[in-house]
Amino acid sequence: MATTSPTLTTATTEFEKLDRCATLDHRPRVLLGKMGLDGHDRGVKVIARALRDSGVHVIYSGLWQTPRSLAISARDEDCDVIAASMMSNSHLVLGPRLIDDLAALGRPDIPVYMGGILPSEDIPTLMAKGIAACFTTATGLMDIVNAVKGATKPRPQTVPGGHPAAQLARDISLTHAGHPLRTGVRKAKPQRVIGVTGSPGAGKSTLVAALAGEYTRRAQADASLGRAAVVAFDPMSPITSGALLGDRLRVDFNNLGDALFYRSLAINSEDYATLDDILQLIGGVAGVDGQPMFKTVFVETVGAGQNETRIRKHVGTTLVVLTPGMGDAVQMDKAGILEIADVFVCNKADYPGQNELVKNLRDVAGRRPVLETVATMGTGVPALLDMVLQRST
Repeated sequence: MATTSPTLTTATTEFEKLDRCATLDHRPRVLLGKMGLDGHDRGVKVIARALRDSGVHVIYSGLWQTPRSLAISARDEDCDVIAASMMSNSHLVLGPRLIDDLAALGRPDIPVYMGGILPSEDIPTLMAKGIAACFTTATGLMDIVNAVKGATKPRPQTVPGGHPAAQLARDISLTHAGHPLRTGVRKAKPQRVIGVTGSPGAGKSTLVAALAGEYTRRAQADASLGRAAVVAFDPMSPITSGALLGDRLRVDFNNLGDALFYRSLAINSEDYATLDDILQLIGGVAGVDGQPMFKTVFVETVGAGQNETRIRKHVGTTLVVLTPGMGDAVQMDKAGILEIADVFVCNKADYPGQNELVKNLRDVAGRRPVLETVATMGTGVPALLDMVLQRST
């Protein structure tokens, strides 16, 4: 590897995959976000890959984020640092707003790093307003990796301020890492736990986002439903132990705000060993009325393929998501994943081959329901949620 750090214009294939975080207290969790009207994400993706290839767990929240949506994501993901990329000349406004929103949402201690098109004369102002560090376009990838490592400190059992969502996020972090929790943590099984699995590319993340969004909108009109939470798993690199956790970018947090709790976690293969404890933590959070805050939890699996079946042991209802082109009925009968389904979902039902897929599913489904959705459009999502709620009540 060259002694100089690659810049953002260097091909990512030249960045050596190496666990650079093994000696830290825990895997760094960094939230990458683009605030304002900036629609360019190439640079952020290059940084995300470099961090992942260094052993960092990278949460990518997508484009056009507001300061509040980034603050919610950083809190619920229990991030060590936020890396906000700016190219829209609004850094002097949005940066300080992000600092204020972090304080209002219970995590004023999360440092904010800002990079991108930052005029040098504005950097002192940003630093004075609370931005922890600023990076110009000349910054090398290794400089960014080292800055993230420097922001990663040992996690105390409690977070400052005691915000319930912030504390839940910390409890999940400690549990997932196998560390002890503070005394007196309340635990309870959620009323509904819905698993969503299927092969990569089936649209699980988009479907979970659509289901959680529909549920949240209903819960805002009917308080008896309680709030929903999502636990989304992604694979951990077998080489660096890094991970790219990008599922939450499918959720419109600009509109949902913090009405939905969403947590991303990295695992090896189908290692859901900590999931039961995490579900108990979520179910144990009480609202101001003493009742459970979260009554429904959606769990999105890694989606390893035909044999990913262990999730059934941890959830009450299992949705198996498939898309047109999955093969004929004989091929489906060989897929062990179909045996665990309580509900079959034909997603991307606007694609060619939809009718054949539905026919083949009905051949193997027996009395189990088969529903069609186009998750990107919300088509069929209300009916699917109705079915899930009916089966899990």
